[in-house]
Amino acid sequence: MKPTLSNSLLYLMSITAGLVVANLYYSQPLLHLISVEFNVSESAVSNVALFTQLGYAFGLLFIIPLGDKISNHTILQYDFGLMIIALLATAFSNSLLLLIVSSFFVGFSSSIPQLFVPMAAQLSNSENRGRSIGIVMSGLLIGILGSRIISGFVGEIYGWRTMYFAATALMLLLFVVLMFKLPKLTPNYKGSYSSLMRSLWYYFKKEPSLRLATIKSALAFAGLCAFWTTLVFLMEENFNYGSSVTGAFGLFGIIGAFGATVVGKLNNKVNKNKIILISAFLLLVSWVVFLVSANSLVGIAIGVILVDLGLQALHITNQNIIFSKNEDARNRVNTIYMVGFFIGGALGTSLGAIMWQHFKWTGVASLGIFFSILIIGIQLIYNKKNYS
Repeated sequence: MKPTLSNSLLYLMSITAGLVVANLYYSQPLLHLISVEFNVSESAVSNVALFTQLGYAFGLLFIIPLGDKISNHTILQYDFGLMIIALLATAFSNSLLLLIVSSFFVGFSSSIPQLFVPMAAQLSNSENRGRSIGIVMSGLLIGILGSRIISGFVGEIYGWRTMYFAATALMLLLFVVLMFKLPKLTPNYKGSYSSLMRSLWYYFKKEPSLRLATIKSALAFAGLCAFWTTLVFLMEENFNYGSSVTGAFGLFGIIGAFGATVVGKLNNKVNKNKIILISAFLLLVSWVVFLVSANSLVGIAIGVILVDLGLQALHITNQNIIFSKNEDARNRVNTIYMVGFFIGGALGTSLGAIMWQHFKWTGVASLGIFFSILIIGIQLIYNKKNYS
């Protein structure tokens, strides 16, 4: 018998998604502090954020498909063990190399929230699926943005290592709660792990809507990661502010995150192609605002609200599209989509650091504008084919 998706369970999944995914983003407002301690360049220290995101992408690829084969409780037990060890290793790192390696495994093990998005879709009926996905994704995005606020203040007052010790304790507590409260789901897939992984390619080839959704969201997330990776450098250079102010900009992004539930409900009423196009235009406008706001804190705050709202609307709509098909393979479909999403993030992090190094903020904003124009172009070209 399928468990009932109560509001309490739905919000537990949302909170868990936010707390775990926060592990990926604690480092971003702390990059300047880390570069000073290890006496390395801004470009070199950006590899901490880059390898965290790469680790997340690998975790999505190799862990999340198991949600179609293995009990969710079993996956959580092994994953949280690795996560806690990796967070402790990060906190004790005495070199940039060790920090980069441990950050990779923090990212790898913190992919677990992506089990909850298809789980919410599975336990919901078709009428409430958009709302359920929206609520889980709200928690996810609030975790992404809130993590920067918390780590910025903790890093500036207590040092960057304290943030990772606190995260370790929080993950221990969360694991205990999940073991008691989360229903145990046992999937029906009986094939081998290798056949499970091979089937990823099958679904990627089979579903043009999945491929398009992945490309559009990857481009949007690339822009967002370029912004957050380089914002701390802009704050230091143009405003002489530290990590706490950089992290505080996440407060404005949370405004956009709360729009996720609204977007989820709209998905059941409004044409999805229209929502995607509006979202892409929001992204474009946000990057134009960033371009002209290198010396304006108000302009940057407005841009943060717009860019997070645009990404959230695009992301939820794309997920609603891909989860409406292949009910027995939702974890694998989500794997394909999210691997592309975070490869886009890693690309944005790397290109953002390069653009900052050579062209400063103008280069970063121009990169975001370019990504947004690509999304609009893809949507306009393939909208006629009704792939979504």
